[in-house]
Order: sequence, then C-alpha cells, then structure tokens
Amino acid sequence: MLLTIATPEEMGALGALLAAQVRAGDLVTLNGELGAGKTTLTRGLGAALGVRGAVTSPTFVLARTHPRADGAPLVHVDAYRLSSAIELDDLDIDFPASIVVVEWGEGLLDGITDEWLQLDIVRPVGGVVSDDGVEARTVTVTGHGSRWADLGWLDGFGA
Repeated sequence: MLLTIATPEEMGALGALLAAQVRAGDLVTLNGELGAGKTTLTRGLGAALGVRGAVTSPTFVLARTHPRADGAPLVHVDAYRLSSAIELDDLDIDFPASIVVVEWGEGLLDGITDEWLQLDIVRPVGGVVSDDGVEARTVTVTGHGSRWADLGWLDGFGA
C-alpha cells in the first residue's frame, strides 16, 4: 500500500493509527534515509500507546524500552550500525512480550520472525516543498506473514 504523508503531524498520526493495530509480539521495521520521519512515526505510535517518557532516537544506545502503565512495552531499536540478524538478536529483546519498532531494519529479520510490518519512507530530494518548507513523504507499507496480510486499516489514510 502506498501512502503520501504531507507533514510531520501526519507522520505522527500514522504512528497513532498503527498503535490501534499492534500488540505484544509485533515487529515493525521502518526504513528510510536520515530525516525521513522514522522517529516521528515512532513518537506518534508511543504517544498513542501511552508510553512513559519521551520517544527519542535510540541511535547511541541501539535500543530503548518505553514502558506503559498497561500493556506491552514499546522497544525502539536503531539498527543502523547492526549488520545481521544475529546482532539484532544479541540485543536480548523480549520480542514475544514487546511491541518492537526497528529503524533501519531491512534485511535484519532472518530468524527473528516470519511476520512483520514494513514501512519504507522516501523523502524526496528537490521535491515539492509546501509553504511551510515541508516535503511530502511517500510511505510504502508491506505486510509480511498472515498477521499483516490485511492492511485495510490504512484505507483512506494518506490518500
């Protein structure tokens, strides 16, 4: 499914929409260049899930766990410096009991799971800039496995 996300606020709203779908054991990968909106989407997800504390990029710590008062914690991973599924697995994340979002996760899921939601975010270079100086992003959402076979919950969003 292809979405057009016009503003950072819409990217956060996509995260909030995703929050209504995720549960413990779910894995979401976010791919895109620096500044594409991966952490903005994760902030929207975290806010809608009601995590404690601010969701910030885990670049320097690799993985940050955001507890919730009620429900599975959100684990936010920056896999930019990881080179294999083994290194991701070495982070000792409790995948079955957590909602895990992996930035830069493409190609790192072998042996981790058979089901995940993948969002590829493209930030145009030299694209159309709004009056506010914002370039729209294109987000391709791909479901892997039966858990994410139905993406109907995205119908009408970012059209």
